[in-house]
Amino acid sequence: MNHSIELVVFDLSGTTVEDDNAVAKSLYTAAQEFNLDVSLEDFEKTIGTNKIHLYQYMIAKTQGKDLTIEDFEKYDFPEILEEAMEIFERYSVIMIDYYRNHVNAMPGAEEVFEWLHERGIKVATDTGFHRDVTNAIMEGLQWKEKGLIDLAVDVESTNGVGRPAPYMVFHAMQKLDIQSVHGVVKIGDTPADLLSGKNAGCGANIGVLSGANSAEVLGKYHHTHILPSVRELPALLESEYRVSK
Repeated sequence: MNHSIELVVFDLSGTTVEDDNAVAKSLYTAAQEFNLDVSLEDFEKTIGTNKIHLYQYMIAKTQGKDLTIEDFEKYDFPEILEEAMEIFERYSVIMIDYYRNHVNAMPGAEEVFEWLHERGIKVATDTGFHRDVTNAIMEGLQWKEKGLIDLAVDVESTNGVGRPAPYMVFHAMQKLDIQSVHGVVKIGDTPADLLSGKNAGCGANIGVLSGANSAEVLGKYHHTHILPSVRELPALLESEYRVSK
């Protein structure tokens, strides 16, 4: 990377927030309650996306439509929106309840935020969650109040268009006055994270193995690096990229 790093955009659950696979499990639990014939693994590979759209996507796949995660935000299934919303509303209750009782930073995440700020690098989070779930996480962790992050972005920040579209990254850049994608690092634990980083043209596009997906799964998608967790990010940036001392 010839450009200096100016911004790192971190995913939340599974990357900077401890998850225990709770997002995929919550999505799956709600789907089971509505007799949607999908597996937990199906959700593990597709978390990180807009959850309303995800249920539309899953319903459409059970109806025999040939769909891929790469084109996730290009699909539109208004005829099954009502069904998807019913499942999504149940999922939201399960997910918010989880985060109100179990919300912890991933080991090392807050120290990494501090390390970046000490070097003049801005910190944003992005997520496939809607605002109510995002707020439950932020209220529990108090990252904004502690000055650990500069901006929290969710799918409502971009009118519901989430990953793999690049717009949450672009929204963070606009809000934080970052002019070049070449100085942006995107990091997350899902294929959707890596696809959004690729689509945004980020200078570094990093997968982490602290969430629901293995190196085998993440390795199928464009990336510059795959790390065990965010804890390894400072060493990587110091060794391979331009950062202030």
